[in-house]
Amino acid sequence: MTADEVRTAYLTFFKERGHRILPSSSLVPQNDPTTLFTSSGMQPMMPYLLGAKHPEGVRLADSQKCFRSQDIEEVGDNRHTTAFEMLGNWSLGDYFKSEQIAWYFEFLTTILKLPKEKLYVTVFGGDQQFDKDTETVEIWKSLGILDDHIFPYDAKKNWWSRAGTPDEMPVGEPGGPDSEVFFEFVQVAHDKKYGEKCHPNCDCGRFLEIGNSVFMTYLKTETGFVPLKEKNIDFGGGLERTLAAVNDNPDVFKTDLFAKPIAVIEDVTKSKYDDNKQAFRVISDHMKASVFLITDGVLPSNKLQGYFLRRLLRRLMIKMQELKGHIDTPVKDDTYLKIADSIFGTYKQSPYFENVDKNMVFKVIANERDKFGKTLELGLKKIDEVSPFDLYQTYGFPIEVTEELYKNRGKIIDRQDFETQLKNHQDLSRTSSAGMFKGGLADHSEQVTKYHTATHLLQAALRQVLGDHVHQEGSNITGERLRFDFSHPQKLSDIEIEKVEVLVNEAIKSNLPQKMETMIYEEAIKSGAMAFFKERYPEKVTVYSFGDFSKEICGGPHVDNTGVLGNFQIFKQEAVSAGVRRIYAKLSD
Repeated sequence: MTADEVRTAYLTFFKERGHRILPSSSLVPQNDPTTLFTSSGMQPMMPYLLGAKHPEGVRLADSQKCFRSQDIEEVGDNRHTTAFEMLGNWSLGDYFKSEQIAWYFEFLTTILKLPKEKLYVTVFGGDQQFDKDTETVEIWKSLGILDDHIFPYDAKKNWWSRAGTPDEMPVGEPGGPDSEVFFEFVQVAHDKKYGEKCHPNCDCGRFLEIGNSVFMTYLKTETGFVPLKEKNIDFGGGLERTLAAVNDNPDVFKTDLFAKPIAVIEDVTKSKYDDNKQAFRVISDHMKASVFLITDGVLPSNKLQGYFLRRLLRRLMIKMQELKGHIDTPVKDDTYLKIADSIFGTYKQSPYFENVDKNMVFKVIANERDKFGKTLELGLKKIDEVSPFDLYQTYGFPIEVTEELYKNRGKIIDRQDFETQLKNHQDLSRTSSAGMFKGGLADHSEQVTKYHTATHLLQAALRQVLGDHVHQEGSNITGERLRFDFSHPQKLSDIEIEKVEVLVNEAIKSNLPQKMETMIYEEAIKSGAMAFFKERYPEKVTVYSFGDFSKEICGGPHVDNTGVLGNFQIFKQEAVSAGVRRIYAKLSD
Protein backbone atom coordinates (compact mmCIF):
# COMPACT_ATOMS: atom_id res chain seq x y z
CA MET A 1 0.00 0.00 0.00
CA THR A 2 1.03 3.60 -0.52
CA ALA A 3 0.91 6.32 2.11
CA ASP A 4 -2.06 7.92 0.33
CA GLU A 5 -3.92 4.60 0.46
CA VAL A 6 -3.24 4.07 4.18
CA ARG A 7 -4.23 7.66 5.05
CA THR A 8 -7.43 7.43 3.03
CA ALA A 9 -8.29 4.00 4.44
CA TYR A 10 -7.89 5.25 8.01
CA LEU A 11 -10.03 8.35 7.55
CA THR A 12 -12.69 6.38 5.66
CA PHE A 13 -12.76 3.71 8.37
CA PHE A 14 -13.48 6.22 11.12
CA LYS A 15 -15.82 8.33 8.99
CA GLU A 16 -17.95 5.20 8.56
CA ARG A 17 -18.07 4.99 12.35
CA GLY A 18 -19.51 8.45 12.82
CA HIS A 19 -16.36 10.58 12.98
CA ARG A 20 -16.11 14.02 11.41
CA ILE A 21 -12.86 14.39 9.45
CA LEU A 22 -10.86 17.50 10.38
CA PRO A 23 -8.19 19.23 8.28
CA SER A 24 -4.61 19.26 9.53
CA SER A 25 -3.66 22.24 11.68
CA SER A 26 -0.55 24.33 11.05
CA LEU A 27 2.84 23.14 12.31
CA VAL A 28 3.09 26.47 14.11
CA PRO A 29 0.47 26.37 16.88
CA GLN A 30 -1.89 29.31 16.94
CA ASN A 31 -3.15 30.38 20.36
CA ASP A 32 -0.89 27.89 22.14
CA PRO A 33 2.49 29.23 23.30
CA THR A 34 3.19 26.10 25.33
CA THR A 35 5.36 24.79 22.51
CA LEU A 36 6.99 25.97 19.31
CA PHE A 37 5.54 23.27 17.08
CA THR A 38 2.54 21.01 16.63
CA SER A 39 4.18 17.74 17.65
CA SER A 40 1.11 15.49 17.94
CA GLY A 41 -2.43 15.26 16.69
CA MET A 42 -3.66 15.84 20.24
CA GLN A 43 -2.19 19.32 20.53
CA PRO A 44 -4.87 21.26 18.62
CA MET A 45 -7.49 19.20 20.48
CA MET A 46 -6.44 20.21 24.00
CA PRO A 47 -9.26 22.72 24.69
CA TYR A 48 -11.80 20.05 23.79
CA LEU A 49 -10.14 17.33 25.84
CA LEU A 50 -10.47 19.74 28.77
CA GLY A 51 -14.20 20.13 28.22
CA ALA A 52 -14.83 22.76 25.54
CA LYS A 53 -17.45 21.72 22.97
CA HIS A 54 -16.04 21.03 19.51
CA PRO A 55 -18.17 22.51 16.71
CA GLU A 56 -17.92 19.28 14.73
CA GLY A 57 -19.21 17.06 17.53
CA VAL A 58 -17.87 14.33 19.83
CA ARG A 59 -16.33 11.91 17.30
CA LEU A 60 -13.41 13.35 15.34
CA ALA A 61 -10.54 12.06 13.19
CA ASP A 62 -7.72 13.52 11.11
CA SER A 63 -4.23 13.11 9.72
CA GLN A 64 -2.14 15.81 11.37
CA LYS A 65 1.24 16.92 10.07
CA CYS A 66 3.71 17.08 12.99
CA PHE A 67 7.25 18.21 13.76
CA ARG A 68 9.41 17.13 16.69
CA SER A 69 12.54 19.18 17.16
CA GLN A 70 13.90 16.86 19.86
CA ASP A 71 14.35 14.16 17.19
CA ILE A 72 16.77 16.16 15.02
CA GLU A 73 19.86 14.46 16.41
CA GLU A 74 18.12 11.05 16.30
CA VAL A 75 17.50 11.15 12.55
CA GLY A 76 19.83 8.75 10.80
CA ASP A 77 18.46 5.47 12.11
CA ASN A 78 15.64 3.56 10.42
CA ARG A 79 12.71 4.92 12.42
CA HIS A 80 13.22 8.49 13.66
CA THR A 81 11.96 11.44 11.63
CA THR A 82 11.45 15.08 12.55
CA ALA A 83 8.44 15.55 10.25
CA PHE A 84 5.66 12.99 10.10
CA GLU A 85 1.92 12.54 9.88
CA MET A 86 -0.09 11.33 12.84
CA LEU A 87 -3.36 9.53 12.21
CA GLY A 88 -5.74 10.46 15.01
CA ASN A 89 -9.21 9.80 16.33
CA TRP A 90 -10.96 11.23 19.37
CA SER A 91 -13.99 10.54 21.47
CA LEU A 92 -15.05 13.54 23.56
CA GLY A 93 -17.13 11.89 26.25
CA ASP A 94 -18.65 9.39 23.82
CA TYR A 95 -17.19 5.88 23.30
CA PHE A 96 -14.34 4.60 25.45
CA LYS A 97 -11.89 1.69 25.79
CA SER A 98 -13.86 -1.25 24.39
CA GLU A 99 -14.89 0.51 21.16
CA GLN A 100 -11.52 2.21 20.62
CA ILE A 101 -9.41 -0.90 21.05
CA ALA A 102 -11.74 -3.09 18.96
CA TRP A 103 -11.89 -0.54 16.13
CA TYR A 104 -8.15 -0.01 15.99
CA PHE A 105 -7.57 -3.76 16.05
CA GLU A 106 -10.09 -4.16 13.21
CA PHE A 107 -8.38 -1.43 11.18
CA LEU A 108 -4.97 -3.08 11.59
CA THR A 109 -6.02 -6.66 10.93
CA THR A 110 -8.95 -6.31 8.51
CA ILE A 111 -8.19 -3.14 6.54
CA LEU A 112 -4.37 -3.22 6.59
CA LYS A 113 -4.30 -7.03 6.90
CA LEU A 114 -1.55 -7.10 9.52
CA PRO A 115 -1.40 -10.57 11.12
CA LYS A 116 -2.46 -10.38 14.76
CA GLU A 117 0.40 -12.75 15.67
CA LYS A 118 2.82 -9.90 14.86
CA LEU A 119 1.02 -7.37 17.07
CA TYR A 120 2.21 -6.79 20.63
CA VAL A 121 0.47 -4.45 23.07
CA THR A 122 1.45 -2.61 26.22
CA VAL A 123 -0.76 -1.49 29.11
CA PHE A 124 -0.42 0.61 32.25
CA GLY A 125 0.92 -1.62 35.02
CA GLY A 126 -0.12 0.60 37.92
CA ASP A 127 1.76 2.62 40.54
CA GLN A 128 1.23 4.03 44.04
CA GLN A 129 -1.61 6.30 42.83
CA PHE A 130 -3.37 4.20 40.21
CA ASP A 131 -4.22 0.52 39.80
CA LYS A 132 -3.11 -1.67 36.92
CA ASP A 133 -5.32 -1.29 33.85
CA THR A 134 -6.73 -4.81 33.89
CA GLU A 135 -9.78 -3.76 31.86
CA THR A 136 -7.60 -3.02 28.84
CA VAL A 137 -5.79 -6.34 29.26
CA GLU A 138 -9.09 -8.23 29.12
CA ILE A 139 -10.26 -6.32 26.04
CA TRP A 140 -7.10 -7.24 24.15
CA LYS A 141 -7.47 -10.87 25.21
CA SER A 142 -11.06 -10.96 23.98
CA LEU A 143 -9.79 -9.90 20.54
CA GLY A 144 -7.35 -12.80 20.39
CA ILE A 145 -4.12 -11.19 21.62
CA LEU A 146 -2.27 -13.83 23.65
CA ASP A 147 -0.92 -13.32 27.16
CA ASP A 148 2.71 -13.39 26.00
CA HIS A 149 1.95 -10.50 23.60
CA ILE A 150 0.64 -8.22 26.38
CA PHE A 151 3.20 -6.27 28.45
CA PRO A 152 2.50 -4.05 31.48
CA TYR A 153 4.79 -1.06 32.07
CA ASP A 154 4.99 1.71 34.63
CA ALA A 155 3.96 5.34 34.20
CA LYS A 156 7.16 6.26 32.35
CA LYS A 157 6.02 4.10 29.44
CA ASN A 158 2.25 3.74 29.66
CA TRP A 159 0.89 6.93 31.13
CA TRP A 160 0.26 9.83 28.79
CA SER A 161 0.17 13.56 29.34
CA ARG A 162 2.01 16.34 27.58
CA ALA A 163 4.32 16.70 30.56
CA GLY A 164 5.10 13.04 31.31
CA THR A 165 4.29 10.91 34.35
CA PRO A 166 1.60 11.77 36.94
CA ASP A 167 4.26 13.27 39.22
CA GLU A 168 5.63 15.44 36.41
CA MET A 169 2.25 16.82 35.30
CA PRO A 170 1.45 20.45 36.18
CA VAL A 171 -1.85 21.46 37.73
CA GLY A 172 -4.59 21.85 35.14
CA GLU A 173 -3.22 19.18 32.80
CA PRO A 174 -5.28 16.13 31.71
CA GLY A 175 -3.81 12.65 31.38
CA GLY A 176 -4.40 8.97 31.77
CA PRO A 177 -3.18 5.44 31.13
CA ASP A 178 -2.54 4.34 27.57
CA SER A 179 -2.13 1.20 25.48
CA GLU A 180 0.44 1.07 22.71
CA VAL A 181 0.54 -1.33 19.77
CA PHE A 182 3.87 -2.60 18.44
CA PHE A 183 4.57 -4.47 15.21
CA GLU A 184 7.15 -7.27 15.15
CA PHE A 185 9.35 -7.51 12.07
CA VAL A 186 10.02 -11.08 10.96
CA GLN A 187 13.54 -10.60 9.62
CA VAL A 188 14.64 -8.97 12.88
CA ALA A 189 12.77 -11.41 15.13
CA HIS A 190 14.55 -14.38 13.55
CA ASP A 191 17.98 -12.87 14.09
CA LYS A 192 19.82 -15.01 16.65
CA LYS A 193 21.19 -11.99 18.52
CA TYR A 194 17.71 -11.23 19.92
CA GLY A 195 17.07 -13.44 22.92
CA GLU A 196 14.07 -14.25 25.08
CA LYS A 197 14.52 -11.09 27.16
CA CYS A 198 13.61 -8.87 24.21
CA HIS A 199 10.36 -6.93 24.74
CA PRO A 200 8.34 -4.27 22.83
CA ASN A 201 9.94 -1.26 24.52
CA CYS A 202 13.56 -2.29 24.03
CA ASP A 203 15.59 -0.55 21.35
CA CYS A 204 16.86 -3.59 19.46
CA GLY A 205 14.77 -2.88 16.37
CA ARG A 206 12.64 -6.01 16.51
CA PHE A 207 9.53 -4.01 17.47
CA LEU A 208 8.16 -0.70 16.21
CA GLU A 209 5.42 1.27 17.94
CA ILE A 210 2.68 2.09 15.43
CA GLY A 211 -0.18 3.44 17.55
CA ASN A 212 -1.17 4.61 21.02
CA SER A 213 -4.66 4.81 22.52
CA VAL A 214 -4.75 7.22 25.45
CA PHE A 215 -7.60 6.89 27.90
CA MET A 216 -7.83 10.53 28.99
CA THR A 217 -9.42 10.04 32.37
CA TYR A 218 -7.93 12.38 34.98
CA LEU A 219 -7.29 16.05 35.65
CA LYS A 220 -4.48 17.12 37.98
CA THR A 221 -5.53 19.68 40.60
CA GLU A 222 -3.83 21.40 43.53
CA THR A 223 -5.01 18.58 45.82
CA GLY A 224 -4.31 15.64 43.49
CA PHE A 225 -6.08 13.87 40.66
CA VAL A 226 -9.80 14.03 40.01
CA PRO A 227 -11.80 12.32 37.24
CA LEU A 228 -12.43 14.44 34.16
CA LYS A 229 -16.07 15.39 33.72
CA GLU A 230 -16.07 13.23 30.60
CA LYS A 231 -13.79 10.33 29.73
CA ASN A 232 -12.05 10.92 26.42
CA ILE A 233 -10.19 8.83 23.85
CA ASP A 234 -7.07 10.34 22.30
CA PHE A 235 -5.49 8.09 19.67
CA GLY A 236 -2.35 8.78 17.64
CA GLY A 237 -0.62 6.52 15.15
CA GLY A 238 2.35 7.42 12.96
CA LEU A 239 1.54 7.12 9.26
CA GLU A 240 5.18 6.47 8.32
CA ARG A 241 5.55 3.73 10.92
CA THR A 242 2.20 2.16 10.06
CA LEU A 243 3.29 2.06 6.43
CA ALA A 244 6.56 0.39 7.46
CA ALA A 245 4.52 -2.31 9.22
CA VAL A 246 2.34 -2.81 6.15
CA ASN A 247 5.52 -3.23 4.08
CA ASP A 248 7.01 -5.52 6.77
CA ASN A 249 10.20 -3.47 6.54
CA PRO A 250 11.42 -1.64 9.68
CA ASP A 251 13.08 1.10 7.59
CA VAL A 252 10.55 3.93 7.28
CA PHE A 253 12.77 5.45 4.59
CA LYS A 254 11.93 2.49 2.35
CA THR A 255 8.32 3.71 2.08
CA ASP A 256 6.97 5.68 -0.87
CA LEU A 257 7.03 8.83 1.32
CA PHE A 258 10.80 9.00 0.85
CA ALA A 259 11.21 7.28 -2.53
CA LYS A 260 11.22 10.48 -4.63
CA PRO A 261 13.72 12.53 -2.56
CA ILE A 262 16.02 9.53 -2.19
CA ALA A 263 15.92 8.98 -5.96
CA VAL A 264 16.91 12.63 -6.52
CA ILE A 265 19.77 12.36 -4.00
CA GLU A 266 21.05 9.20 -5.70
CA ASP A 267 20.93 10.93 -9.07
CA VAL A 268 22.75 14.12 -8.07
CA THR A 269 25.39 12.38 -5.93
CA LYS A 270 25.88 9.23 -8.02
CA SER A 271 25.74 7.22 -4.79
CA LYS A 272 23.28 4.66 -3.43
CA TYR A 273 20.97 4.80 -0.40
CA ASP A 274 22.11 1.39 0.85
CA ASP A 275 25.72 2.56 0.87
CA ASN A 276 25.08 5.89 2.67
CA LYS A 277 21.89 5.39 4.66
CA GLN A 278 22.60 7.86 7.45
CA ALA A 279 23.28 10.79 5.11
CA PHE A 280 20.35 9.96 2.82
CA ARG A 281 17.99 9.77 5.79
CA VAL A 282 19.11 13.10 7.21
CA ILE A 283 18.86 14.89 3.86
CA SER A 284 15.46 13.49 2.88
CA ASP A 285 13.86 13.89 6.33
CA HIS A 286 15.23 17.37 6.96
CA MET A 287 14.20 18.63 3.53
CA LYS A 288 10.71 17.24 4.04
CA ALA A 289 10.49 18.99 7.43
CA SER A 290 11.90 22.22 5.98
CA VAL A 291 9.37 22.33 3.14
CA PHE A 292 6.51 21.71 5.59
CA LEU A 293 7.74 24.44 7.93
CA ILE A 294 8.33 27.03 5.20
CA THR A 295 4.87 26.47 3.73
CA ASP A 296 3.46 27.14 7.21
CA GLY A 297 5.19 30.52 7.34
CA VAL A 298 8.47 29.72 9.13
CA LEU A 299 11.64 31.42 7.84
CA PRO A 300 15.25 30.63 8.83
CA SER A 301 16.47 32.73 11.76
CA ASN A 302 18.35 32.46 15.03
CA LYS A 303 15.20 32.44 17.21
CA LEU A 304 12.27 30.16 17.99
CA GLN A 305 10.87 28.18 15.03
CA GLY A 306 13.27 29.81 12.58
CA TYR A 307 16.25 28.51 14.56
CA PHE A 308 15.16 24.91 14.07
CA LEU A 309 14.49 25.44 10.38
CA ARG A 310 18.00 26.83 9.98
CA ARG A 311 19.44 23.83 11.85
CA LEU A 312 17.57 21.43 9.56
CA LEU A 313 18.72 23.11 6.37
CA ARG A 314 22.33 23.44 7.45
CA ARG A 315 22.54 19.89 8.73
CA LEU A 316 21.20 18.49 5.46
CA MET A 317 23.56 20.74 3.49
CA ILE A 318 26.57 19.41 5.39
CA LYS A 319 25.40 15.85 4.72
CA MET A 320 25.05 16.63 1.02
CA GLN A 321 28.59 18.00 0.96
CA GLU A 322 29.76 14.78 2.59
CA LEU A 323 28.02 12.71 -0.10
CA LYS A 324 29.60 14.81 -2.83
CA GLY A 325 32.99 14.24 -1.21
CA HIS A 326 33.83 17.81 -0.19
CA ILE A 327 32.81 18.62 3.37
CA ASP A 328 34.35 22.07 3.24
CA THR A 329 32.97 22.97 -0.20
CA PRO A 330 29.39 24.29 -0.28
CA VAL A 331 26.97 22.95 -2.89
CA LYS A 332 26.03 25.99 -4.99
CA ASP A 333 23.80 24.48 -7.70
CA ASP A 334 20.06 23.69 -7.66
CA THR A 335 20.48 20.30 -5.95
CA TYR A 336 18.49 21.33 -2.87
CA LEU A 337 15.70 22.79 -4.97
CA LYS A 338 15.36 19.49 -6.85
CA ILE A 339 15.03 17.62 -3.57
CA ALA A 340 12.48 20.13 -2.29
CA ASP A 341 10.49 19.76 -5.51
CA SER A 342 10.42 15.98 -4.99
CA ILE A 343 8.71 16.59 -1.62
CA PHE A 344 5.95 18.50 -3.39
CA GLY A 345 5.65 15.60 -5.82
CA THR A 346 5.38 13.09 -2.98
CA TYR A 347 2.46 14.94 -1.39
CA LYS A 348 0.62 16.03 -4.55
CA GLN A 349 -2.42 13.92 -3.58
CA SER A 350 -2.54 15.35 -0.05
CA PRO A 351 -4.12 18.69 1.00
CA TYR A 352 -0.97 20.04 2.65
CA PHE A 353 0.33 22.17 -0.22
CA GLU A 354 -2.88 23.62 -1.60
CA ASN A 355 -2.34 27.21 -2.80
CA VAL A 356 1.39 27.07 -1.92
CA ASP A 357 3.85 29.14 -3.95
CA LYS A 358 6.64 26.62 -4.66
CA ASN A 359 8.94 29.32 -5.98
CA MET A 360 8.72 31.12 -2.62
CA VAL A 361 9.85 27.92 -0.89
CA PHE A 362 12.69 27.46 -3.36
CA LYS A 363 13.80 31.07 -2.80
CA VAL A 364 13.94 30.58 0.99
CA ILE A 365 16.04 27.43 0.59
CA ALA A 366 18.36 29.04 -1.96
CA ASN A 367 18.91 32.08 0.28
CA GLU A 368 19.82 29.86 3.22
CA ARG A 369 22.12 27.80 0.97
CA ASP A 370 24.01 30.96 0.02
CA LYS A 371 24.13 32.26 3.60
CA PHE A 372 25.44 28.97 4.90
CA GLY A 373 28.14 28.93 2.24
CA LYS A 374 29.46 32.19 3.65
CA THR A 375 29.08 30.96 7.25
CA LEU A 376 30.93 27.76 6.41
CA GLU A 377 33.78 29.72 4.89
CA LEU A 378 33.99 31.90 8.02
CA GLY A 379 33.80 28.87 10.31
CA LEU A 380 36.65 27.14 8.50
CA LYS A 381 38.77 30.23 9.03
CA LYS A 382 37.93 30.10 12.75
CA ILE A 383 38.44 26.37 13.18
CA ASP A 384 41.78 26.82 14.91
CA GLU A 385 40.46 29.61 17.14
CA VAL A 386 37.15 28.36 18.54
CA SER A 387 36.02 25.19 20.28
CA PRO A 388 34.19 22.31 18.57
CA PHE A 389 31.05 23.29 20.51
CA ASP A 390 31.26 26.86 19.21
CA LEU A 391 31.52 25.45 15.67
CA TYR A 392 28.42 23.38 16.40
CA GLN A 393 26.39 26.11 18.11
CA THR A 394 27.46 29.23 16.20
CA TYR A 395 28.34 27.94 12.75
CA GLY A 396 26.08 24.89 12.52
CA PHE A 397 28.84 22.28 12.12
CA PRO A 398 27.66 18.78 13.15
CA ILE A 399 30.20 17.21 15.51
CA GLU A 400 31.04 14.41 13.07
CA VAL A 401 31.95 17.02 10.45
CA THR A 402 34.17 18.88 12.90
CA GLU A 403 35.86 15.59 13.80
CA GLU A 404 36.60 14.97 10.13
CA LEU A 405 37.96 18.50 9.67
CA TYR A 406 40.12 18.12 12.80
CA LYS A 407 41.37 14.75 11.58
CA ASN A 408 42.50 16.33 8.30
CA ARG A 409 44.53 18.78 10.40
CA GLY A 410 46.05 16.07 12.62
CA LYS A 411 43.95 17.10 15.64
CA ILE A 412 41.61 15.14 17.95
CA ILE A 413 38.40 16.41 19.51
CA ASP A 414 37.80 16.01 23.24
CA ARG A 415 34.43 14.31 22.68
CA GLN A 416 33.66 14.10 26.41
CA ASP A 417 34.04 17.87 26.83
CA PHE A 418 31.83 18.45 23.78
CA GLU A 419 29.13 16.13 25.15
CA THR A 420 29.21 17.95 28.52
CA GLN A 421 28.72 21.34 26.87
CA LEU A 422 25.97 19.91 24.65
CA LYS A 423 24.15 18.43 27.65
CA ASN A 424 24.28 21.76 29.47
CA HIS A 425 22.88 23.46 26.38
CA GLN A 426 20.07 20.89 26.06
CA ASP A 427 19.21 21.18 29.76
CA LEU A 428 18.89 24.94 29.33
CA SER A 429 16.65 24.42 26.31
CA ARG A 430 14.43 22.03 28.25
CA THR A 431 14.18 24.56 31.08
CA SER A 432 13.10 27.20 28.57
CA SER A 433 10.54 24.81 27.11
CA ALA A 434 9.20 24.07 30.57
CA GLY A 435 8.86 27.79 31.15
CA MET A 436 6.82 28.11 27.97
CA PHE A 437 4.64 25.24 29.12
CA LYS A 438 3.99 26.75 32.51
CA GLY A 439 2.60 29.99 31.19
CA GLY A 440 0.69 28.56 28.27
CA LEU A 441 -2.74 29.30 27.01
CA ALA A 442 -3.72 25.64 27.14
CA ASP A 443 -3.81 25.74 30.95
CA HIS A 444 -6.99 27.88 30.66
CA SER A 445 -6.03 29.84 33.78
CA GLU A 446 -8.05 32.98 34.52
CA GLN A 447 -5.27 35.42 33.68
CA VAL A 448 -4.25 33.64 30.47
CA THR A 449 -7.90 33.57 29.38
CA LYS A 450 -8.07 37.33 29.93
CA TYR A 451 -4.99 37.92 27.82
CA HIS A 452 -6.30 35.70 25.03
CA THR A 453 -9.55 37.66 24.99
CA ALA A 454 -7.54 40.88 24.87
CA THR A 455 -5.86 39.73 21.64
CA HIS A 456 -9.30 39.71 20.00
CA LEU A 457 -9.89 43.31 21.05
CA LEU A 458 -6.36 44.31 20.06
CA GLN A 459 -6.72 42.89 16.57
CA ALA A 460 -10.05 44.64 16.02
CA ALA A 461 -8.55 47.94 17.22
CA LEU A 462 -5.46 47.58 15.00
CA ARG A 463 -7.68 47.06 11.97
CA GLN A 464 -9.70 50.16 12.82
CA VAL A 465 -6.60 52.33 13.26
CA LEU A 466 -4.26 50.90 10.61
CA GLY A 467 -6.59 49.32 8.03
CA ASP A 468 -8.04 45.99 6.91
CA HIS A 469 -4.63 44.72 5.74
CA VAL A 470 -3.87 43.91 9.38
CA HIS A 471 -4.21 40.24 10.23
CA GLN A 472 -2.75 38.05 12.95
CA GLU A 473 0.54 36.30 12.19
CA GLY A 474 1.04 34.70 15.60
CA SER A 475 0.70 35.21 19.33
CA ASN A 476 2.30 34.22 22.61
CA ILE A 477 0.61 34.58 25.97
CA THR A 478 1.86 34.17 29.51
CA GLY A 479 0.26 35.08 32.79
CA GLU A 480 2.08 38.44 32.73
CA ARG A 481 1.64 39.77 29.18
CA LEU A 482 0.52 39.12 25.63
CA ARG A 483 2.64 39.21 22.49
CA PHE A 484 0.85 39.75 19.20
CA ASP A 485 2.32 39.54 15.68
CA PHE A 486 0.45 41.17 12.81
CA SER A 487 0.89 42.23 9.20
CA HIS A 488 1.87 45.89 8.83
CA PRO A 489 4.72 47.44 6.82
CA GLN A 490 6.04 50.02 9.26
CA LYS A 491 6.52 51.05 12.87
CA LEU A 492 3.45 52.39 14.65
CA SER A 493 3.62 56.03 15.66
CA ASP A 494 2.96 57.12 19.23
CA ILE A 495 -0.39 58.54 18.11
CA GLU A 496 -1.39 55.23 16.48
CA ILE A 497 -0.47 53.29 19.62
CA GLU A 498 -2.50 55.68 21.75
CA LYS A 499 -5.52 55.29 19.44
CA VAL A 500 -5.30 51.48 19.67
CA GLU A 501 -5.09 51.62 23.47
CA VAL A 502 -8.09 53.95 23.67
CA LEU A 503 -10.23 51.69 21.47
CA VAL A 504 -9.36 48.56 23.44
CA ASN A 505 -9.99 50.23 26.80
CA GLU A 506 -13.31 51.63 25.58
CA ALA A 507 -14.34 48.10 24.57
CA ILE A 508 -13.33 46.86 28.02
CA LYS A 509 -15.25 49.60 29.85
CA SER A 510 -18.33 48.88 27.70
CA ASN A 511 -18.53 45.49 29.44
CA LEU A 512 -19.26 43.73 26.14
CA PRO A 513 -20.74 40.25 26.61
CA GLN A 514 -19.19 37.18 24.97
CA LYS A 515 -21.34 35.45 22.35
CA MET A 516 -20.37 31.98 21.08
CA GLU A 517 -21.91 30.48 17.94
CA THR A 518 -21.29 27.28 15.98
CA MET A 519 -21.54 28.07 12.27
CA ILE A 520 -20.71 26.66 8.84
CA TYR A 521 -17.34 28.18 7.87
CA GLU A 522 -18.63 29.94 4.73
CA GLU A 523 -21.57 31.39 6.68
CA ALA A 524 -19.23 32.60 9.41
CA ILE A 525 -17.11 34.48 6.87
CA LYS A 526 -20.19 36.00 5.22
CA SER A 527 -21.38 37.17 8.65
CA GLY A 528 -18.19 39.18 9.10
CA ALA A 529 -16.18 36.77 11.27
CA MET A 530 -12.41 37.09 10.87
CA ALA A 531 -10.31 34.01 10.00
CA PHE A 532 -6.63 34.79 9.79
CA PHE A 533 -4.57 31.65 10.28
CA LYS A 534 -2.86 29.95 7.36
CA GLU A 535 -4.68 26.68 7.71
CA ARG A 536 -7.73 24.87 6.44
CA TYR A 537 -10.76 25.07 8.70
CA PRO A 538 -13.30 22.30 9.34
CA GLU A 539 -16.78 22.64 7.88
CA LYS A 540 -18.18 23.83 11.22
CA VAL A 541 -16.37 26.44 13.29
CA THR A 542 -16.81 28.25 16.60
CA VAL A 543 -17.27 32.03 16.35
CA TYR A 544 -16.72 34.35 19.34
CA SER A 545 -18.13 37.89 19.32
CA PHE A 546 -17.84 40.80 21.74
CA GLY A 547 -20.66 43.17 20.86
CA ASP A 548 -20.11 44.75 17.45
CA PHE A 549 -16.44 45.34 18.25
CA SER A 550 -14.87 41.93 17.53
CA LYS A 551 -15.97 38.75 15.74
CA GLU A 552 -13.49 35.91 15.12
CA ILE A 553 -13.33 32.21 14.36
CA CYS A 554 -11.45 30.79 17.35
CA GLY A 555 -11.18 27.76 19.60
CA GLY A 556 -9.49 29.29 22.64
CA PRO A 557 -11.02 30.19 26.03
CA HIS A 558 -12.57 33.65 26.53
CA VAL A 559 -13.97 35.70 29.40
CA ASP A 560 -17.76 36.08 29.73
CA ASN A 561 -17.57 39.85 29.31
CA THR A 562 -14.83 42.36 28.60
CA GLY A 563 -15.35 44.32 31.82
CA VAL A 564 -13.20 41.90 33.81
CA LEU A 565 -10.05 42.57 31.78
CA GLY A 566 -8.85 45.73 33.53
CA ASN A 567 -6.69 48.40 31.91
CA PHE A 568 -4.91 47.59 28.62
CA GLN A 569 -1.47 49.08 27.90
CA ILE A 570 1.00 48.54 25.05
CA PHE A 571 4.55 48.70 26.41
CA LYS A 572 6.71 47.61 23.48
CA GLN A 573 6.72 47.14 19.71
CA GLU A 574 9.31 45.69 17.37
CA ALA A 575 9.82 44.33 13.86
CA VAL A 576 9.59 40.56 13.32
CA SER A 577 10.29 40.32 9.60
CA ALA A 578 9.51 42.25 6.43
CA GLY A 579 5.91 43.36 6.70
CA VAL A 580 5.30 41.88 10.16
CA ARG A 581 5.23 43.86 13.44
CA ARG A 582 5.07 42.66 17.05
CA ILE A 583 3.29 44.29 19.98
CA TYR A 584 3.69 43.52 23.69
CA ALA A 585 0.87 44.55 26.03
CA LYS A 586 -0.26 43.98 29.60
CA LEU A 587 -3.44 44.19 31.67
CA SER A 588 -3.62 45.82 35.06
CA ASP A 589 -6.32 46.44 37.68
